[in-house]
Amino acid sequence: MQLTITTLSDQLFNIEVSEDLELENFKALCQEETGVSASEMSIVWNGRPLHDEKLTLKEYGIHNGDMVLVQHMRGQMGQQSSGSTPSNTGPLNIDFRNIQLPGGSRQAPPSRREDDPKYLMDMLLSNPSQLAVLKERNPPLADAVLSRNLEKFRKVFNEQKEAKLREEQNRIRLLTADPFDPNAQQQIEEAIRMKNVETNMETAMEYAPESFGQVHMLYVDCKVNGHPVKAFVDSGAQMTIMSQQCAERCHIMRLVDRRWEGVAKGVGTQKILGRVHLCQIEIANVFLQSSFSILENQPMDMLLGLDMLKRHQCIIDLRRNRLEIGDEKVFTPFLGEADLPEHARLNQPPGSASQDEDRDLAEALSRSAQDSGASQRPSNSPAVPSQAGGASSTPQFSESVVSRLMQNGFSRNAVLEELRRANGNADQALASLFAKSFSMP
Repeated sequence: MQLTITTLSDQLFNIEVSEDLELENFKALCQEETGVSASEMSIVWNGRPLHDEKLTLKEYGIHNGDMVLVQHMRGQMGQQSSGSTPSNTGPLNIDFRNIQLPGGSRQAPPSRREDDPKYLMDMLLSNPSQLAVLKERNPPLADAVLSRNLEKFRKVFNEQKEAKLREEQNRIRLLTADPFDPNAQQQIEEAIRMKNVETNMETAMEYAPESFGQVHMLYVDCKVNGHPVKAFVDSGAQMTIMSQQCAERCHIMRLVDRRWEGVAKGVGTQKILGRVHLCQIEIANVFLQSSFSILENQPMDMLLGLDMLKRHQCIIDLRRNRLEIGDEKVFTPFLGEADLPEHARLNQPPGSASQDEDRDLAEALSRSAQDSGASQRPSNSPAVPSQAGGASSTPQFSESVVSRLMQNGFSRNAVLEELRRANGNADQALASLFAKSFSMP
């Protein structure tokens, strides 16, 4: 039978095993794939840890297609059997709140301990399981290690050490501060809140570790105009969409009604080139009628939205991992990670496009307003959901208000866009600009 294995460090892979395989032998197989020692490994299935290593997978009730979580029990790290020799690459104790990186063995010279970035980076690179823990607890430092750039690692390491030192100095200052100082009380309140957040996270990692795993999105194979397409099933999307590249590949750009131009906000900030009012989609040898909008720069080829799913009474069956077509009583399985498009795989690095989403939205709105000036949509055409732009004129704002907002370091385009959203309310626009300028640490 085939099982899907996931870890807290975002690893995801499939293995073929026998249902009569004992748990201890199953751990040995997982050790080869994850790098986690079998003695420090905990197997979790359906939220329940498996302890008896002599029971088989069948006796536990594990079936073909199930997902199993492999958890590294960090509380057991560093334990050695009697008479064993300490390892040269000592255990890591990476705390979420600070940087406690591993030292060497007891015979290691002091100069090669926590203050030597090269020694620490080499140690992390030689220990994949502990590097996975670092990636989970401290992604910036883990990225610096994986880059194998010593200068970058030294810079991130020193910055985090200095940040920890400032945090400790601030804690000591708060302990001696005036208890009636509102600023000091506010900082104490924030420190207590963060402590509660960390406690909540530690509790979740201990009792619900599966919540930190990741699953890939739902894709199905289909055909549009006889051409194979991997479609993303998204019941949270209001309408079915297709990228311009996919529409050209399927030879249906000639059917696009460009009077339905606009900007799609619900699926990013993409420009809508138009709409195909009727087209047949083949899923599991069944032809279904659907309409969809064509997006200019959409990374995925096709997205099956709620309009198409409701029209054909589709059922997303996660228990059987398939999409059922209610009217036709047919189904098609969801694709595994190996069959997904390249951009949809879990092992791909996260993109940075989301950081500029607000700027892209303003630019897209501006382009849509300019492009739609030449061709108006007919007055009897229905409005398109999740669509902005059109032939509306750009409102005028006082130059003094615009200049005052720009003095806070924001571009003119960003100021005008926020004023437009706030209907000319300068205070509301300023608050929105400041909120968007903040980024997660």
